[in-house]
Amino acid sequence: MINQEQFAQVKSGKGFIAALDQSGGSTPKALGLYGITQDAYNTDDEMFSLVHQMRSRIVNAPAFKGDKVVGAILFEMTMDRQIGGKPAAQSLWEDQGVVPFLKVDKGLMDTHNGVQLMKPLDGLDTLLARAVSAGMFGTKMRSVINAASPEGIEAVVAQQFEVAAQIVAAGLVPIIEPEVTISIEDKAAAEQLLLKSLLAHLDALPADSHVMLKLTLPEVANTYAACVDHPRVVRVVALSGGYARDEANARLAQNQGIIASFSRALTEGLSAQQSDEAFNATIAKTIDAIYTASIA
Repeated sequence: MINQEQFAQVKSGKGFIAALDQSGGSTPKALGLYGITQDAYNTDDEMFSLVHQMRSRIVNAPAFKGDKVVGAILFEMTMDRQIGGKPAAQSLWEDQGVVPFLKVDKGLMDTHNGVQLMKPLDGLDTLLARAVSAGMFGTKMRSVINAASPEGIEAVVAQQFEVAAQIVAAGLVPIIEPEVTISIEDKAAAEQLLLKSLLAHLDALPADSHVMLKLTLPEVANTYAACVDHPRVVRVVALSGGYARDEANARLAQNQGIIASFSRALTEGLSAQQSDEAFNATIAKTIDAIYTASIA
């Protein structure tokens, strides 16, 4: 059963969704940007403990509250750990007023037809049951589009919606993330193909299904306006996709009805070496900037 208070916040709350879901492949880079080099840890367990400390520090910052941070996407190992002496999802909602989501994909397949589909999501039903028990509101899963390939883009969207139906059946709200790589020459054309495919699949959803979309900031402002207004869509959020925070915020502000779901742009400027005072001041300034762009 979907938590209706959380649903209302995700649907209408002012602010953005924090992406704190770096997985095994992206964690070393995230830690490096945070000032923790790979010689600081020897095992994956040590690495994940360090990134959990970083995430906990962000979540426990005074500015990380539901009045500006609508939700947060967590990695599976974060869901299984505690923040502030409570299970992570419980801490987010009860202490910060932030709606918890869980990253459920297992990474990407090799490029084919200009796209990278998700690897098989083995054990998804078990993971979804754990997510429900842990108090998660929804999930997130990512594919990548590297070319304006009609066949490839349709394959990405079809796979995303097939898995989304499984997630909806488990009582969770899926965030569908077909990321368009920001550096490709035919990015605008890929976005038009993606829009067409998304709308076709959204129109085919049952009336009682609700999904979210996480999309790359488009070349043409308001490209995804029809998705924002679609009755099956709870919210459209934007990934930073490698844009620096200032550019990501500027692009976001041009797209009405879309809020941020930034990862790298959220942690930009944070360092393990900062004092708590400096860290909290930096994250507060970042949250204010992303919040302002999200409500523009």
